[in-house]
Amino acid sequence: MKKIISGLFLFSAVAAFSQEAVKFQDLPFKDLIAKAKKEKKIVFLDAYTSWCGPCKMMERNVFTQKTVGDYFNANFLNARFDMEKGEGRDIAVKYGVRSYPTYLFLNGDGELVSQNYGYMEPGMFLTMAQDVNSPNNKKGSLKERFAKGEKDPEFLINIMKLNSSSDYPFAKQASERYFENRKKTEEFTKDDVGLLLYFLKSTEDKNYKTFIERKTEIIKFLPEETYKEFDNQIKLGKIVEQSIDPQSRKINDDDFMKNAEPLVGKHDAEIKLNQTKLSYYEQNADFPEYEKAALAYYKNSEAFEPNELLKAAWLFSEHIKTPSSLKKAAEWAEKSVMRSETSENTYILAKLYFLTGNKEMAKTYAEMSKNIASQSQKDSALADELLKQLK
Repeated sequence: MKKIISGLFLFSAVAAFSQEAVKFQDLPFKDLIAKAKKEKKIVFLDAYTSWCGPCKMMERNVFTQKTVGDYFNANFLNARFDMEKGEGRDIAVKYGVRSYPTYLFLNGDGELVSQNYGYMEPGMFLTMAQDVNSPNNKKGSLKERFAKGEKDPEFLINIMKLNSSSDYPFAKQASERYFENRKKTEEFTKDDVGLLLYFLKSTEDKNYKTFIERKTEIIKFLPEETYKEFDNQIKLGKIVEQSIDPQSRKINDDDFMKNAEPLVGKHDAEIKLNQTKLSYYEQNADFPEYEKAALAYYKNSEAFEPNELLKAAWLFSEHIKTPSSLKKAAEWAEKSVMRSETSENTYILAKLYFLTGNKEMAKTYAEMSKNIASQSQKDSALADELLKQLK
């Protein structure tokens, strides 16, 4: 009899627990969003990973609280996705999820209305949810409201913060409207300066006029020399654009230096020119030009971080055939390996040794890469393939 009573008590406890906790819906992402639109609700999405400690603490200590469960179940459609599995991978990319746990709040159009991070105590978690569940966040599509001309500063700031990584062009448009409607009688805050600089990339941007006109206020929050350097970098960006021949897809060194040197001096202009070449020629897969630019830029390799050199070494190992250039790339890779051995840098070094004819060292580092990959449960296919070629 006692066992029966005990079993009934346990069943009741489990049932009560399940009613109190946040109820997560097991639906495909598109169905979840469609349901939110139909029911005019906001989706709460817990973005977690299986290995994340704070995620497990939220699951154990917060999602199980009755006050939390009551509020979330009544006001949101709740869902959980592992960011490293299935649909979770696509969700992580779409919304720029890079830390865990991340709490995504989405409207019925799949747009972010709020994004928060990290472990929170139940009280703080509830307060955050109540802020998100405001009538302002239920007005419909952010893009539709923006297209209709909404100018509310908080609305525009929210768009900027939520979309800066996932939809930069939209966030930039919001920044332009925000500063266009910012009255000159309203003093800039530190946050205003940060938002202005983040979205300012060109002298042709609408916000550049604000950057020039509000200089006095901006330099209250950063040194005037920093303001000047920032302005010079923006102007250099325009010079870079003008120095590229769209037909040949080559950068005209003389044109660039003629316009950049008076602005920042010969030394800094040369650095900017080589940085531009590296980026531009890599993007356009023009590796003969990339080779020349890299050899010039990394001439004094001691001045650069090993990981930066390693990237150039990897590109050389994939695309460059010149023996002397490959030997130089091997020197760059050696600097990374000397700092710390990983399966990636030891493989790149092994491949460069192989390409320069040093098969003994190539075999040594390929085996090292394979062993490190095995110990850290990483893929060793590249090292295995290289070892086959060395037999």
